[in-house]
Amino acid sequence: MAQQLKSLPAKPGVYLMKDEKAAVLYVGKASSLRSRVRSYFGAPNGLTPKIQNLVSHVVALDTIVTDSELEALILENNLIKRHRPHYNVLLKDDKTYPYLKITLGEEWPRVHITRKLERDGSRYFGPYASAASVKAAMNVVRRVFPYCTCTLPIRGPASRPCLAYHLRLCPGRTIGAVTPEEYRENIRQLIMFLEGKQDQILRQLRRRMEEAAEDMAFERAAVLRDHIRLIENVMERQKVSVPLAGDEDVIALAQTDDDAAVQVFFVRRGNLIGQEHYLLKGARDEDTAKIMTSFLEQFYSSAPYVPPTIVLQHAPEDVEIMQKWLGSQRGGMVKLRVPVRGDKKRLVDLVAENARHFLEAERATRLAGAERIAGALAELQRSLGLVGMLSRIECYDISDIMGTSAVGSMVVFEKGAPKPSDYRRFRIKTVRGANDYAMMQEVLVRRFKRVSVEDAASPWTALPDLVLIDGGKGQLNAALEAVRSVGADFVPVASIAKENEEVFVPGSPEAIMLPRNSEALYLVQRIRDEAHRFALAYHLRVRKKAAIASALDSVPGIGPKRKRALLKKFGSVRAIKEASLEEIAAVKGVTKAAAEKVKEYL
Repeated sequence: MAQQLKSLPAKPGVYLMKDEKAAVLYVGKASSLRSRVRSYFGAPNGLTPKIQNLVSHVVALDTIVTDSELEALILENNLIKRHRPHYNVLLKDDKTYPYLKITLGEEWPRVHITRKLERDGSRYFGPYASAASVKAAMNVVRRVFPYCTCTLPIRGPASRPCLAYHLRLCPGRTIGAVTPEEYRENIRQLIMFLEGKQDQILRQLRRRMEEAAEDMAFERAAVLRDHIRLIENVMERQKVSVPLAGDEDVIALAQTDDDAAVQVFFVRRGNLIGQEHYLLKGARDEDTAKIMTSFLEQFYSSAPYVPPTIVLQHAPEDVEIMQKWLGSQRGGMVKLRVPVRGDKKRLVDLVAENARHFLEAERATRLAGAERIAGALAELQRSLGLVGMLSRIECYDISDIMGTSAVGSMVVFEKGAPKPSDYRRFRIKTVRGANDYAMMQEVLVRRFKRVSVEDAASPWTALPDLVLIDGGKGQLNAALEAVRSVGADFVPVASIAKENEEVFVPGSPEAIMLPRNSEALYLVQRIRDEAHRFALAYHLRVRKKAAIASALDSVPGIGPKRKRALLKKFGSVRAIKEASLEEIAAVKGVTKAAAEKVKEYL
């Protein structure tokens, strides 16, 4: 292979790395095969652990030269779908993602779930993340636009209608209750609904309802009224502040360990018509640009519709090439946008938050079974060399900005499950400046001092089987000093450093590396992440309160009593700032002169 590396062309193309059994380990594309492929086999220090592991298994290399980078991208995507290489970032089960199919080529179009895209004149919507997602969408549209699912031939009116007809989910084609023309109009409106054109449909339905009422067809008018209400209810549930006007997809991701979750908001005609989440595997050690690139390639290669604008949390690799490829998929220009401020940035942040929640739920599901939790605790006990069984684990974290608004958190997990009733927050009182070690010591001293003074029923008296600290050796040593100072040095203490997920215990100079796929590591990470989330949420609250206080404290003549009255009335400094002079002066205890000062200073 050394000779092959020397003769690689400086042209765009695709490369396939294989193991000793000729199995494809990795598929990649490059603008220059020579530069890209050689970079894998140089000094290992600059390579991520994942790539080092990959290279150690490579024994053969295939390359395919293409005429352009765009061709390389298309070929790479096809080869990834065919081989599903272990070291590529892959959509989980992407071959089986379901779609909603409307068979427009039939006299009586049907609506059903399919997992195969065909060029048969049908309309497809999706891909959805699961069959449950498709069924949820079908349940909504079928109540408003009844459609057929059966393929029974019509040989004259049937003797009786099906159950779906009685439930108003089927228009009754087999009993002659609807003409082909009426049915096709119903399907046309169903498609408009799925495309996000609810406003247009509502106008048509309201007109038809009024016509039915004028003709004294009150039963028909009542049915149309019910359909209007159903659509309005759906639109109400879909309401999110979307600062978009046309058709756009908004995509963001969350990443942890081997997995990444991608959340997509589908905006059509300025309305949020749906959202889906997708899991990717093989994301370890990959940067966000690579993960986003992999998702865009795999998702839009099988998506039946590509919008003209895609709003992203992170830019993919080779933005121009990606735009050209997406344009070829769409049949028109596609723009990729990465907002950095404003309403669109806030929308992207919302999508990212949804991705994070989904990924956390997925990780929590891994530990949901009692046996798996018990196994994780037993594995953790053995790995840390602890004597007693692990039941109660307490984890501590510090959150601050350069020592300001500093807070600490204590979260509790019992038998592998969170126990929020025992969570505690700490406002740092004795430490000035940025000193995380001293802050951690203050939190631990305050926590364990209370063991002897509280009554037996208090959560403070429950001693943990393990104290887990977010940090490395320094944080561990500071924690040990703190528990010793209050006579609690019999409590086992360990720390976990986030960068390499190293676990440190007292008396051991070397870090403990839990297996990357072990349930014990998943459990420790989940506990650590929960402590971080809890600390950060409190820190943000403290900062916000401090900002409000400082803003009003600067106004002459506004003391604590008036400040409380203003905040009670308006809720926030921003609302006070936007209020009129008359509205501020109307607050009890606030004179017109004081109101003028408030307006002047804010």
